[in-house]
Amino acid sequence: MTTTQVKMEELVRKYNVAAPRYTSYPTVPFWDNTTFSSEAWTAQVYQTFQQSKEKGISLYIHLPFCESLCTYCGCNTRITKNHRVEEPYIASLLKEWEMYVALFNGERPMLAEIHLGGGTPTFFHPDNLKMLIEGILKDADVAPNSSFSFEAHPANTTVTHLETLFDLGFRRLSLGIQDFDPLVQFVINRQQTLEEVELVMLNARKIGFDSINFDLIYGLPKQTQYTVEDTIQKAMQLSPDRISFYSYAHVPWIKPGQRHYTEADLPSGAAKLALYNLGKKMILAHGYEDVGMDHFAKKEDALFVAFQQERLHRNFMGYADRFSPLLIGIGVSSISDAWGAFAQNVKTVEEYHKLIEAGELPVVKGHLLNEEDLIVRRYILDMMCKGKVQLQEGEPLNRQIKEELSELVADGLVVITGDLIACTVVGRSFLRNICMAFDQRLLRSRTQNQLFSQAI
Repeated sequence: MTTTQVKMEELVRKYNVAAPRYTSYPTVPFWDNTTFSSEAWTAQVYQTFQQSKEKGISLYIHLPFCESLCTYCGCNTRITKNHRVEEPYIASLLKEWEMYVALFNGERPMLAEIHLGGGTPTFFHPDNLKMLIEGILKDADVAPNSSFSFEAHPANTTVTHLETLFDLGFRRLSLGIQDFDPLVQFVINRQQTLEEVELVMLNARKIGFDSINFDLIYGLPKQTQYTVEDTIQKAMQLSPDRISFYSYAHVPWIKPGQRHYTEADLPSGAAKLALYNLGKKMILAHGYEDVGMDHFAKKEDALFVAFQQERLHRNFMGYADRFSPLLIGIGVSSISDAWGAFAQNVKTVEEYHKLIEAGELPVVKGHLLNEEDLIVRRYILDMMCKGKVQLQEGEPLNRQIKEELSELVADGLVVITGDLIACTVVGRSFLRNICMAFDQRLLRSRTQNQLFSQAI
């Protein structure tokens, strides 16, 4: 083992702690719900809408239904084979959207983004997806450079799904693959063949989709260097435009389905990092660029262009090639972001329908950001999206942040030059740990176990 490998193993042992993924700041476990109210939330939505009309709204629509449980999954899902749930759920989604549109006092919102997430959006019949999107669009205008995307399960995505969504303006498709190995697929109960994935891709390209993403995961049960290498090779043959190569988040205290296997089945620590480094090396060797934690894109893809131009943004949907100050999430468990406030919807379908029928926005909790939150949020976003942070001149937090980073500086993960903090090449593998040094709410609580997955 080389000196570099020994050093990396030491860093892994030291920094493989529970850490947030920082799709928001403050992170959800540290939201202060005591000052939050539905009235404060709607006021912030209106204010942000008025201040950022030219940027448009990002709309996230959560479609929670799946026909079977993928045991690795950390999303909010409802497992059923009963497709009669589709139309009532869409009716509630459209009513929730109408409540938000009503907040704008007769002004038509402009949609910069729509993303269908899940669950499994392709659980829904194409005609029902058409009814949903047409219902959304009748009350909104579409930005000239809009980005409409959806997540799909390769095993149930039909040509009709693709054609219907394309005709509605969708041009981006994200395929949830995770791993091509049959044993890994069996253990996580996520089964689709290489041929199914290839067929969906060929059909999507033929129809005209111009950006296809693969979701892959490292650290899954029964994964080895051989299986990861084989999965990446197969992915490279299909040549998607983007690849999300996520770290598996093992949180069985939150998601009991993950108890279908044990920690003994999981690669951890240095072994898990080795899987990531192997996959990353192969992805980069095929011409993809590293645009941020877990994300890779071809040079011509909008995500890499945004990274180059320092326009990359990160939100609850991951990395995005644009920034919309107002992100509205509709559906069960969806999270909305009005920049100065966050809100999350109720987590059960039954409660969601009940509140919608009562004419109430189904938000169950949220957070109003104070001045410190907004400063720290910008710092963490810059580190996540640019790999560097220019500290605000004269900000009292700066001294403490530098002190928190001192050990990471000593370990070669960051470099501090005056008020400029930059992540090193080695530090990119520890980005979540670096951001923890900025996280004032986490630092004050010093509580993270049983809240977050491991950093590596």
